[in-house]
Order: sequence, then C-alpha cells, then structure tokens
Amino acid sequence: MDVKASRLKGRVAVVTGGASGIGLAAVRRLAAEGARIVIGDVDPATGKAAADEVGGLFVATDVTDQAAVENLFRHAFDTYGSVDIAFNNAGISPPDDASILDTGLEAWRRVQEVNLTSVYLCCKAAIPYMRRQGKGSIINTASFVAVMGAATSQISYSASKGGVLAMSRELGVEFARQGIRVNALCPGPVNTPLLTELFAKDPERAQRRLVHVPMGRFGEPEEIAAAVAFLASDDSSFITANTFLVDGGISGAYVTPL
Repeated sequence: MDVKASRLKGRVAVVTGGASGIGLAAVRRLAAEGARIVIGDVDPATGKAAADEVGGLFVATDVTDQAAVENLFRHAFDTYGSVDIAFNNAGISPPDDASILDTGLEAWRRVQEVNLTSVYLCCKAAIPYMRRQGKGSIINTASFVAVMGAATSQISYSASKGGVLAMSRELGVEFARQGIRVNALCPGPVNTPLLTELFAKDPERAQRRLVHVPMGRFGEPEEIAAAVAFLASDDSSFITANTFLVDGGISGAYVTPL
C-alpha cells in the first residue's frame, strides 16, 4: 500500500489560485493523496476544469474581496463538513512591478492586495473553522525573495512575500496550542506560465536568475506541490511558524557550481 495515497484521506483542502501553475499541481497532488478539493480562483473556465479533473468543487473567488473569501470557505465547510487545509496560493507578478523608481503607486497597491491582503483574508476566514475542529494546516505561498534581495527588483512582489512570511510566522505562533499549524512555503524560481512568459520575452533576464541556482535549473510545479502535501499532512506535525524553502539551494548559495 502506498502510504502517501491515503495520507490526506477525508480531509478538505481549500486552494486559492488552483487553476494553474503551483496551485494546479498542488490540487492534483492533494487529491491524489485523498483530500477533497475546493478551488477558489478568478477564472471560471480553468478553475472549473481543474475542480472537475479531481472531482472537487469550484467557487469563483476574488481573493481581494472579504465577502468572496468568506463565501469560499463557507462553501467548503457546508459541502464537506470541515476545513482541514488552506493553501493560500493566489498571487500575481505583473510587468509594471519593477524597480521602486519605476513602479507606480497603483501597481504597488494591486500587488499588495492580491499577494498579501488575500492571504490575510484567507487566514482570517479559515482559522475559525480550524479552531472549532481543534486542528488544521495553513500553507501560505511566500517566496525565496522574502529572505533574499535581488537587483532585478519587483519591489511590491518582494515586499508582499516578506509580509506573507512574517504573518505566517506570527499566526503559527499564536495558534500553535490550538492545533493549527501555519507555515510559509517559499519556492525558488519555478517553471510556471508566469515565469515562462516573463523569460520568453527576456532570455538574458532568465539566465541572470538561473546562474544563482546551485541545482542549475528552475523547479517544477510538482516539486512544490510535494512540499505542500507534506506540510498539509501529519508528517509535518511538529512544523509550524516555519520558513519552508524549496528553492534548489539558491538561498544557501554564495558561489554556485560551474
């Protein structure tokens, strides 16, 4: 028997940004391990397709809207009877977020709303369900840029992910004795549509990043999804308030191999 295949059996996982990239890979992995899936996403076509693929539920959700987020978690609870896992993963990295010298206030605010405020709203909505249950795992998508600086700046993105990291740490500490674990997942550069599109336009920009990864490649969404499943499961029962780096060694590197 494959232990992993039933590691999350009977648990309900809410995934925001579950229609593509890391979110979609996580949806597939969590479902493969037995979880019932609820996807919150702004794109009804891809969101519903992802939910249908794993026999889950899709709820159209603007993660910057408090009522919409509350509706997402309420739907999950009303349909399946619990909220065991919250993978708060929705995020954006738009081209108008660059150096602080070039990034306008509206661009700054939009990224903060989608990347940081949405995580606040999702945690705020999920925690009451988990408190009543006396257990739950919250996984918030931060980034390796939350712990490292880059000269190829995306100032609002980096700041938002630093905020996700700090908030996750604090929530992990605050609710540790109520059975709720909260961890910040910090991926390195990953082969997602977001990254592929960015680097297709600017191969030099891609190479400038790739040279710093000791493993010599970008991560795959499935590799990040495996970390999500671990943090969602009881295999990580003594891990909370953690900066969980899955980055090919980039945050630990000074000089990388040739």
